[in-house]
Amino acid sequence: MKINVFHVVSNKNWGGPEEYAYEMVSRLRHDPRFYAEVVCKKNEPVLFHFRRLEIPISILPLKGMTDIDSPTRLARLLRKGHNIVHVHTFKDAFAAVMARRISENRNTRVIMTVHGICRPKTNYLYRKLYRSIDKMVFVSQRAYDEWMSHAKKYAPTRACIIRDSVIDNPLATPAPDLRQKLGIAPEKSLIMFHGRITPEKGIDTLLQATTRLDKSKFHLAIIGEGKRKYMTQLKSYIVEHQLVQNVSLVGFQEDMAHLIQQCDLGVLPSVEPEALGIANLEYMMQGKPHITTNNGAQVEYVADQVNALLVPPADVDALADAMERLLDDTALRQQMGRQAQLDFDQTLNYDIFYDKMTALYHELLTPQKTAK
Repeated sequence: MKINVFHVVSNKNWGGPEEYAYEMVSRLRHDPRFYAEVVCKKNEPVLFHFRRLEIPISILPLKGMTDIDSPTRLARLLRKGHNIVHVHTFKDAFAAVMARRISENRNTRVIMTVHGICRPKTNYLYRKLYRSIDKMVFVSQRAYDEWMSHAKKYAPTRACIIRDSVIDNPLATPAPDLRQKLGIAPEKSLIMFHGRITPEKGIDTLLQATTRLDKSKFHLAIIGEGKRKYMTQLKSYIVEHQLVQNVSLVGFQEDMAHLIQQCDLGVLPSVEPEALGIANLEYMMQGKPHITTNNGAQVEYVADQVNALLVPPADVDALADAMERLLDDTALRQQMGRQAQLDFDQTLNYDIFYDKMTALYHELLTPQKTAK
């Protein structure tokens, strides 16, 4: 039985859910058990990435609950065969559930991956939607517990935990040599942050912590994009605190795998709980030590002082102490990096995630035997 998998993504910008769908589809397209297709808006930043995979793409409005056109057109893709519609936002789940009904194909299932830490809405429409989704997939125990603890009368059998993972992107634009590009002296350690540049990611705490370090020991590369106003505030802070020679705002980069390989340590000081913390996994995959906060799902795979260092969120002193410790102890960095890579390979690698997800696809479309 060949399964048709439709990943539906509707965000305007490229982010975590889009990367999740991209990596899944890039693997599914080479798996003879599946046919893979992406359903998305006519949005160039997102289309640019998916087009490079040379897979079928259906473009729909995907405007939410009031959009009747999208479910009708999506239903045409679902009229035959065994189908999985994999969505990543609740507004797209409405379209998927309606499309399944219009298609009248009983061999269609709807899966929703919950990428954040959130609570269920309690109004009638959403309660009905939750019951119509065949399986809710949470990316961590932390995300599962938060949602399920507030979901009244929601059957646990309709939810599961499948931790996401990361892979190298062979289509990414090659990374620059950061030391050469930024003029970093050989004796300085390269510290790296990458992700969305927002206050929730703890950038303010990170910059404050750098002011307490010996400037002769490090250079911090902050990789990612953020809103113009916030980026301007960060630039002002860097200038005001005389960090221009020690901190660089690099902007968005595709080839994070090769950039991470260049760094000595990563720092990911989120002040808001992470539903998983994909960036953390990227450092572990490359065998790099990193410092992160202890307020989210990171504690499910990070062992403090074993494969990384954990600090409380928004604690400038604790973060500065942890950074100083790793800057001063090369042997500890190497030991933590080796352990991080070993732990990733054994329990967190993408093959484990992919096998669990594709097994779920098959499970949902396999007729259940009734007991005699």
